[in-house]
Amino acid sequence: MKQLETLAQTRRYSRQIMLPALDLAGQEKLLNSKVLIIGMGGLGCAAAPYLCSGGVGTLTLVDGDTVDLTNLQRQILYTDADVGRFKAEVAAQWLQRQNPEVQVHAVAQFADATLLAGLVATQDLILDCTDNLQVRQQISDACVEAKKPLLSAAAIRFEGQLCAFKNDGSGPCYRCMSRLFGEQQLSCLDAGILAPVVGLIGVQQALWAMLWLSGAADLPWHQLRLFDALHSQWQSFSLVKQPGCYCQAP
Repeated sequence: MKQLETLAQTRRYSRQIMLPALDLAGQEKLLNSKVLIIGMGGLGCAAAPYLCSGGVGTLTLVDGDTVDLTNLQRQILYTDADVGRFKAEVAAQWLQRQNPEVQVHAVAQFADATLLAGLVATQDLILDCTDNLQVRQQISDACVEAKKPLLSAAAIRFEGQLCAFKNDGSGPCYRCMSRLFGEQQLSCLDAGILAPVVGLIGVQQALWAMLWLSGAADLPWHQLRLFDALHSQWQSFSLVKQPGCYCQAP
């Protein structure tokens, strides 16, 4: 198990360590944690820097997309000079400069069932930061199969959503939620997005991840949180397992 071994390490995280709910033990839990971030668009760009600066020991970034000029309005890890480069690779370099102590791995591929099967089982927590329904369902299936917790988020127009799934058999999975709400295949390209909305939801993913990984707090599992940016309001809905869903298979 990795430990904080130097004064420089302790000083880097000192403002977190002084929090009674986290303390030195919680910081060392973060240091030993492995987080998989799937999708390095607006959500991933908002979540990853806080996980990295906060001392999550290993980050794996998955995205086969390249930086486009239209991304720069909200995907804050990229600049004009990065247009045409793989997002995962650019983001990994940025994060490595931010905190050289964190191991950052870039996987410049689009997520599919085969890739996910090999990656998910080795992680402590998965962040779904994608905007594709089919990929989201594949991520959920891989997490259910490996019994790995999933923080799923989405943002579009002036709206955001966030939900934490335990995937240990105690509650519903992402497929249960998507069945219930009949999720549409909309993207920022189709409907637009206000930049701070995706940033706020991505940072909330990072907050939940660090609270849970450090042991500072449990999460509101299986509670769908919806954010209305125009009115600065949150709503919460409890989710239940849907009959015949993949997460109920023996």
